Amino acid sequence: MIERLHELEGRWLALREQLAQPETYADPKLAARLNKEFKDLEPVVATFHRYRTTSRQIDETRSLLASESDSDLRDLAKDELAELLPRLEALESELKALLIPKDPNDSRNVILEIRAGTGGDEAALFAGDLLRMYQRYCERQRWRFEVTDFHEGTVGGFKEVTVSISGEDCYGRLKFESGVHRVQRVPETEAQGRVHTSAATVAVLPEPEEFDIVLNENDIRKETFCSQGAGGQSVNTTYSAVRLTHIPTGVVVSMQNERSQIKNYELALKVLRTRLYDLELSRRNQEAAALRKSLVSTGDRSAKIRTYNFPQSRLTDHRIGLTLYNLPAILDGDLDEVIEALRLREIQHRLEETGTAVGS
Repeated sequence: MIERLHELEGRWLALREQLAQPETYADPKLAARLNKEFKDLEPVVATFHRYRTTSRQIDETRSLLASESDSDLRDLAKDELAELLPRLEALESELKALLIPKDPNDSRNVILEIRAGTGGDEAALFAGDLLRMYQRYCERQRWRFEVTDFHEGTVGGFKEVTVSISGEDCYGRLKFESGVHRVQRVPETEAQGRVHTSAATVAVLPEPEEFDIVLNENDIRKETFCSQGAGGQSVNTTYSAVRLTHIPTGVVVSMQNERSQIKNYELALKVLRTRLYDLELSRRNQEAAALRKSLVSTGDRSAKIRTYNFPQSRLTDHRIGLTLYNLPAILDGDLDEVIEALRLREIQHRLEETGTAVGS
């Protein structure tokens, strides 16, 4: 494994030299690809440097203990060794995690879809709460958050809403959110104070590059219509809303958020490409399911993944048995503890699968 780390360090140095050459930027796509590879390698190389430095300090300290007769110096050396050994162990664990092959989709932007499930009006209100939670989380991450399509509920919230999210490692952090989110609370319309259970489904889709999914214009049926507001009333007298149907798969995408038909068409095309990419990704994941028995389900949209219990101010993630009692903060976008726990469990599982170890 140390040999592998040396190879990655050599590649990082070569990339640094290549990116310093002006001629590299004559090809913008090549420059972007090399820059991404360079940035991906930086954490590995930096951690390897710290690991190597700490290992060298341990060797020097042990040599001092073996040769030094002064008791005070020996005590100092023992204290230093007691600090260095746990540090080396932590760096070794960090290197193991960094050397796990990344999901190639982790760096992609995201199309987020939230739909009200069982529970009627209360489910639509909960879908609205989830939308706000993700919006606040994206603000904390300094990601761009844009609602591209929505259908409002009759008393508020949303029957369904589609969002485009862009920023660093969006999919890598949000991919664990796909699934059924269940809420337990007393609805505003409940006169007797009984707790009701409702649900909403969340789908987190990695946004593909244009070359990932090639769309044939002959396979797409385009329809235009007037934008509709809550209750079905027209909010735009021009035919600016767009509905695209991918004939081979039957996938339908409607977009009415923009006043411009051209803008709605571009957004609809992006969402259509994302859904087709997700269909292909799901097919590949199903084929690989026998090889990956992950404790964290990221692809099954029918699985109940989380419960939001308002009376107890409790959030429970059922996949990893995590329970937190700070529901108001979480719904305000403080999702870091939940997402980090899911990411850590996934890393641990993949370490067990690969049997990664650091050695000479």
